[in-house]
Amino acid sequence: MIVENISEANEKQRIARLILEALPEWFGIPEAREQYIQESANQAFYAAYNEDQPIGFICLKETGKDTLELHVMGVLKKYHRKGVGKNLFEKARETAARNGYSFLQVKTVQMGGNDDYDNTNQFYLSLGFKEFEVFPTLWDESNPCQVYVMSLR
Repeated sequence: MIVENISEANEKQRIARLILEALPEWFGIPEAREQYIQESANQAFYAAYNEDQPIGFICLKETGKDTLELHVMGVLKKYHRKGVGKNLFEKARETAARNGYSFLQVKTVQMGGNDDYDNTNQFYLSLGFKEFEVFPTLWDESNPCQVYVMSLR
């Protein structure tokens, strides 16, 4: 597996579409999925490959002068728990630190209501993220938004 920085907008969107459409458990709302795909064109973007095939990606968005957000991340299900997400995250963390950011943040559905999202929460906690705040109605009442943060200092 290799992780590469992708700079071409159309290639970012192609990879994001390929991966997100294969993950309906997390990206099953077509409008939200399409928004992630469109926004990926203008954000820092890394893709993981197995041979020549993309198997995952991570997209970073500046949310403040000191903070980058892991805006969207996806890894094909057959590659879960094989280090792909961790390798993508390490590239993101290196990029954020190298560019002088102080914090990383990520938003996901609060733990406790969905096994797939509970696994996602456990993944972020295992990377060293800390619980910051829950926004019960940011997305909607059935999907309370958990925000995690990590210091880069």
